[in-house]
Amino acid sequence: MDKIVTEVEQDAAVAALKRLISHPSYTTAAAPGAPFGQDIRLALDEVLAICHELGYHTYEDPDGYYGYAETGDGDETFGIIGHVDVVPAGDPSDWDSDPYTGVVRDGAIFGRGSQDDKGPSIAAIFAVKALENRGYHFNKKIRFIFGTDEETLWRGIAKYNEKEAPIDLGIAPDAEFPLIYAEKGLQQSYLVGPGSDSLQLNLVNAFNAVPAKAPYDGPKQAEVQAALDRHGFAYEKTATGLVVTGKSVHAMLAPQGTNAVLRLAIALDDVFPMPVLDFVGKCFKEDATGANLLGDVSDEQSGHLTFNISSLTITPTESRMQIDMRIPVTIDHDQLINQVSTAVKPFGLTYENFDYVAPLYVPTDSDLVKTLMSTYHDLTGDDTQPQISGGATFARTMHNCVAFGAMLPGTPDFMHQVNENWELSRMYKAMDIYAEAIRRLCTD
Repeated sequence: MDKIVTEVEQDAAVAALKRLISHPSYTTAAAPGAPFGQDIRLALDEVLAICHELGYHTYEDPDGYYGYAETGDGDETFGIIGHVDVVPAGDPSDWDSDPYTGVVRDGAIFGRGSQDDKGPSIAAIFAVKALENRGYHFNKKIRFIFGTDEETLWRGIAKYNEKEAPIDLGIAPDAEFPLIYAEKGLQQSYLVGPGSDSLQLNLVNAFNAVPAKAPYDGPKQAEVQAALDRHGFAYEKTATGLVVTGKSVHAMLAPQGTNAVLRLAIALDDVFPMPVLDFVGKCFKEDATGANLLGDVSDEQSGHLTFNISSLTITPTESRMQIDMRIPVTIDHDQLINQVSTAVKPFGLTYENFDYVAPLYVPTDSDLVKTLMSTYHDLTGDDTQPQISGGATFARTMHNCVAFGAMLPGTPDFMHQVNENWELSRMYKAMDIYAEAIRRLCTD
């Protein structure tokens, strides 16, 4: 098999990724033409500038919700759907280098977005450019579609689908190889209860990440510290209080993380009588499958429910928790929500919907899946079969679209974590796979 991607495209991809990482494109206050913040708009400008420099036709939604770049000809459109927004980096001092400077060291590129999703998007862009550089002619339009709030509410890609014609087939380079043909349903919600005059908390984190830190500078610190010791929970002492420590992972992998917010709440429940703390300390505890609350919610196809509580705020007027649930593909959504609502009522809590994204399913015997899988097998020798995931990618927003890469099996997962990085050798292999898959699907 002829080599498609060369060092020329590899080096150019790394240089472009550094440019894109330099924008701290997490959601901030809206501005004119920047509905999710000026930094996200600048990142969208940057990726479209990179595509324009490669000779692609580009279009940017004037309101800043999305953009796309395309090349090739034909009646059909092959979509490659990525996103330019990222989750916040947290405390930059926890990183070994500036999270918004793409730094190459130890054979990897470090920076927020290197794995999720700036790196994979850039890899796909330069894989397509490598095909053009080798003289291939596309018999379909290749359209790179860039969303702007994938880490929150997907409003940018919704606006794209409202304004633009649908693609015919495509991929989202925002997951793992070999291929994800089905994705669990994604429900993000709030549990709301009574407030407190004796304790206030403001532990706010992203819905879709297990929180690794939970600071506490409130009353009765000695008693809270003693409770943490009794439970065996790790913490650090600071000049003003305590910081409970855990392990951050993506919400879809919540059982593999250590939730610092839950651990602090369990300790606080020993000290402060309060319904929301009783819910965590006496019912939910640390079981991120939600089994302590709901029993076993699972199916053979996609495994267990995951139930991540990422934030806890308590004010004099209310208490509020954020939850992120990844729902197995055969579980009835409405029935599950009714079950949650009923289960939390004894703790004075009510359920409030925030956002729901339905599951994805593309048959494994479709031409798209079969071609992508044969490409992956041929280039890697790995006979792993297509997967079902708890993750939520933009693939589910498009017709005949699946998540395809860009993380190879065995790649350390640094998404949403400190020192996010992507090994260059794995990035280059992903580029090879993308180039060959698009060659098979979109060239004469």
